Amino acid sequence: MTTTADIPVIRLRTPGVSHRTGFWVVALGFLATMAFTTIPTPIYAFYARADGFPTWVVTVIFAAYAVGVLAALFLVGHISDWVGRRRMLLLGVALQLVAAGLFLVFPHVAGLIIARVVSGFGIGAITATASAHLVELDAAARPGAGPVRATTVATVLNTGGLALGPLISGALVTWLPGPTVTPYLLFAGLLALAVLGIALVPETVVRQRERPAYRPQRVAVPPEGRRDYTAAAIAGFAGFSVFGLFTSLAPVVMTQVMHEPAPLAGGAVTFAVLAASALAQLVFGRLCALRQLVLALVLVVAGLAALAVGVLTATLAVFAVGGVAAGAGVGLVFRASMMTAGRLAAPERRGEALAGMFLASYLGLAVPVLAIGAALVFAPMTAVLVVFAAAVAVLVVVAALPLVRRAAQA
Repeated sequence: MTTTADIPVIRLRTPGVSHRTGFWVVALGFLATMAFTTIPTPIYAFYARADGFPTWVVTVIFAAYAVGVLAALFLVGHISDWVGRRRMLLLGVALQLVAAGLFLVFPHVAGLIIARVVSGFGIGAITATASAHLVELDAAARPGAGPVRATTVATVLNTGGLALGPLISGALVTWLPGPTVTPYLLFAGLLALAVLGIALVPETVVRQRERPAYRPQRVAVPPEGRRDYTAAAIAGFAGFSVFGLFTSLAPVVMTQVMHEPAPLAGGAVTFAVLAASALAQLVFGRLCALRQLVLALVLVVAGLAALAVGVLTATLAVFAVGGVAAGAGVGLVFRASMMTAGRLAAPERRGEALAGMFLASYLGLAVPVLAIGAALVFAPMTAVLVVFAAAVAVLVVVAALPLVRRAAQA
């Protein structure tokens, strides 16, 4: 268990605001940045109609985001330890501004793919950095308080921001003109404010006079407990494929299968799925590991079954409820996967073990969605989605069973 003594409290001269104020500035900037990455979800249908490209192209555009995230995780996600938290945050948010500009001036397939890669790279650069900065700012502002509040805020902002993006975007494209322009203009303004605010936040890392030799982030699988680690990674992969479906194709599915063309409905369903993931971790996080895993399996399997029924019967309510249940289960599965990786790895290799878990999860965000896109070239959407739901349910159960057995023996 982490104690206050484990957190280095570093008080550097602030360029503009206190550590306490800086904590909330970084929190709001992190929230806006995460939300920006999912605002294209309800807009993909508008791009498809404007350019006349098929649904499988949407999956390619979406997957480009995961490519950017993975590249950043390997190349720059870990270097804020020596270049500074604030500098890395400014880089990540600035890249989101660049992506917003690309969405605005180059709203065609090639431009959308480039914008998504840039956006993903920015997120990969700041996700771990923002979390670490929040913990350090809170420790400096409230000495002796412990890391619980900052860690909880970082977790909620991460998933909560992803959830808010489609909801806000769906509302904007429903009630305001310019569906491919207005959301990006709004968020460009918010991101610009975030850059200005973060520039005034205290730094919490003392930059070394001699920097360590640069190397990409290493990924390591602990030799001990390799079976459990592999099972956790597969579970993370399968779970994130559910998020990939809803953040890429949910509005398209609702339009083509359920004949629900309202972008707000698509954004609301995606919001509910991602919000359920965050809420489940907060509500059920105190249960023992065994009960969490059993509950996760029940929610994922039941949710994916309901999702398949909703698609087969073209019933929006069943599809949405299934997605929410599956999202809640995925949140618990991912939590269990990360805890397993942290438990199995030696302290000096924990970062590398967690990097491997993020790698598996973000591959799950992209690869199954690309497979859905390829299958849509040859088969109708209803059949593809039913097969997807069945495959993910089986994969989650098979991967989670070793974790359940281990939890039962503990």
